[in-house]
Amino acid sequence: MAGGGFTNGGPLKRAHLYEYRITGYFVFACIVAALGGSLFGYDLGVSGGVTSMDDFLKEFFPKVYRRKQKHLNETDYCKYDNQILTLFTSSLYFAALVSTFGASHVTRNKGRKGSIIVGSISFFLGAILNAAAVTIWMLIIGRVLLGVGIGFSNQAVPLYLSEMAPAKIRGAINQLFQLTTCLGILIATLINYGTEKIHPWGWRLSLGLATVPAVSMFIGGIFLPETPNSLVEQGKLEEAKRILEKVRGTKNIDAEFADLVDASNEARAIKHPFRNLLKRKNRPQLIIGAIGIPMFQQLTGNNSILFYAPVFFQSLGFGSGASLYSSVITSAALVLGALMSMSLVDKFGRRAFFLEAGFEMFCYMVATGITLALKFGQGVKLPKGIGMFLVVVLCLFVLAYGRSWGPLGWLVPSELFPLETRSAGQSIVVCVNMIFTALIAQCFLVSLCHLQYGIFLLFAGLILIMSSFIFFLLPETKQVPIEEVYILFQNHWFWKRIVGDGDQVEMEEKTGSQA
Repeated sequence: MAGGGFTNGGPLKRAHLYEYRITGYFVFACIVAALGGSLFGYDLGVSGGVTSMDDFLKEFFPKVYRRKQKHLNETDYCKYDNQILTLFTSSLYFAALVSTFGASHVTRNKGRKGSIIVGSISFFLGAILNAAAVTIWMLIIGRVLLGVGIGFSNQAVPLYLSEMAPAKIRGAINQLFQLTTCLGILIATLINYGTEKIHPWGWRLSLGLATVPAVSMFIGGIFLPETPNSLVEQGKLEEAKRILEKVRGTKNIDAEFADLVDASNEARAIKHPFRNLLKRKNRPQLIIGAIGIPMFQQLTGNNSILFYAPVFFQSLGFGSGASLYSSVITSAALVLGALMSMSLVDKFGRRAFFLEAGFEMFCYMVATGITLALKFGQGVKLPKGIGMFLVVVLCLFVLAYGRSWGPLGWLVPSELFPLETRSAGQSIVVCVNMIFTALIAQCFLVSLCHLQYGIFLLFAGLILIMSSFIFFLLPETKQVPIEEVYILFQNHWFWKRIVGDGDQVEMEEKTGSQA
């Protein structure tokens, strides 16, 4: 089978001895940590709405405002083609990809909790500066601070949730991050819908309210327990055992704790975790988890729609209020998709969601591209029926993304890496994700201007490629203990040719280096 998986008699450890029950302490820890997703989500939702507001454009981008008022044939796709305007959005993601390497050091040496708190402080400062901005550069610097906050929180939160969760429900727990991201997008879009009517400072309120999730995350983070994995990694064994007993709700944690200690002992022998990612035994995690999935998550085209939903709908002839209303609908679809994924991903598995939703997304992008090719670009507004058809198709696209590449793009990488490379691997995940997020944010409007409807056909082609990538290279990880995921690759039809037996590969590498 293309996906691979466990074979009979594989070298399992003590997973069958793990015990757990859901406790209030565990629920509190996961909910507080998941608030980190609301930072990312709020920004995704608020930035596109603000950049479509006339008051914001008049103050900072008057040329774009004047072009927006025209209805010439050549401006249909190009109303918002301005690189400084897109830099307002993308500067955050460039800052996030740089800051994630600092976050890796904090996460590995000071714990996941430390990175979560640092992220909330930086995000708070960025929100204050953006709300008070009187120049473009104040906006950009504020966005950079927001980016640092997102870099730290996105690096730490998926790891935190995966390490806290029992294997059998890890998918649902990890996707709390995606759920809060989606809720952040929806709330930001609703706020934009209201503040757009407040002249001339409504956009300041939209940007300033980003302080609310930052403060909530900071206060909650103070009382947040560190993960047992991180405490073991820091040598705090007694505290780790105590926390593990509390989050699992049982005293019978000896088997799981022993696996954590074994993994930590292996991790301590690794002095250069980033360099260790390049070894043959970690090649699947590097290619699939650190590079492939986070890159493809952005190349689906979904975040282009989320970034610029109001801008995009206005470009298609919707009025300002109607465009914000349409983006509210797409944001709600994203939340619904996240809930569907949380409910079913541990039952049906990661691969099934990737592949089924990939087929749907391909069809929706093709439908959008063909519709625009036939009905848009003549300097007139779209007919109402065609406009509603596009809203429905894009909502279905977002719904498919919301139950697949959105949540699984964070879940799957966070459960692939062994402990010794986990913080380094997650940094690469965030870095690659932010590189492509920033590139998409910076290039989407200019691509829409020059490629026109072809941009959606391009996304359809990319979705076909990434679905093939999942089909052939990703093994199913549902309900596999996080410290035993490496066994999947030793039994996978393709990856076993590369990783072989772990000990044998390491011996061959040492022999080769000595030669």
